[in-house]
Amino acid sequence: MSAVAAEHLTRRYGGLAALDDVSFEVAAGEVVALLGPNGAGKTTTMEILEGYQAPSGGTARVLGQDPAGAGRAWRARVGLVLQSTSLDPQLTVAEALGIFASLFPRPRPLAEVLELTDLAGEAGTRVGRLSGGQQRRVDVGIGIVGRPELLFLDEPTTGLDPAARRHAWTVIEGLTAAGTTVLLTTHYLEEAQRLADRVLVLTRGRLVADARPEQLRRRGAPTVIRVPLPPGTPTADLPPTLAAAADPDGGRLVVRTADVTAALDALVGWARRHRVELAGLEVGPPSLEDAYLALIEEEVPSHA
Repeated sequence: MSAVAAEHLTRRYGGLAALDDVSFEVAAGEVVALLGPNGAGKTTTMEILEGYQAPSGGTARVLGQDPAGAGRAWRARVGLVLQSTSLDPQLTVAEALGIFASLFPRPRPLAEVLELTDLAGEAGTRVGRLSGGQQRRVDVGIGIVGRPELLFLDEPTTGLDPAARRHAWTVIEGLTAAGTTVLLTTHYLEEAQRLADRVLVLTRGRLVADARPEQLRRRGAPTVIRVPLPPGTPTADLPPTLAAAADPDGGRLVVRTADVTAALDALVGWARRHRVELAGLEVGPPSLEDAYLALIEEEVPSHA
């Protein structure tokens, strides 16, 4: 049985279709990332699956039940990390986690949650005195304290510094290794590539892609040539075959092309003229971010 099954989900607000005939499944134990620009319908989808909204049309089954009418026993099997929470700032971290732990029949030990979220040193600190990143870790702790079978993560690492974000990824990977199913939204494409078994892309309320990250990277997007450039390297006279597709980016030349041989031939000729060493040159499929942006750009005009 699928952990999540959405069939022809539609959600309308007056004449606006926030979701338009969206169907997908999430298998038990799978990690699925829901991607899309702001306003694409990600949060609406999550709220329907979490039971906070009812769809205007279609059906949703989560852990075998309709989330809109599911009861306390169902909710004990689900963990939520919302985009924002409103915890009492006077509670300590340990008190806040303890209150939520008391709502579940078989919660994780407090010490385990504090260790997983790297908050052991802040157990006695009041929530209102925490940094934004530390408060986000408390949100994650609340989401996992009940040992959920299914964990919804809505922008879970927003506000975290790079080191804390990678620690959060390790926590999520540990949960999924133990069998927890995860559905997450994120604007960090690196996060989706690192964590997700599958990627769903929403645009203007429609599902436009459902694929593994590596499949999406290879689907319809041009090959990418990347080469580091020494400081001060002139790029104004790049050959026309490169200039139209080239993007000087942080000391690199990034060329997206469907004709790799021609692009490399032009690049080598240009490099010889300027005596530029092409050490570090890479040729390969687009990154997940490249593929995602190409997909979004394709879809916007067709629904404008």
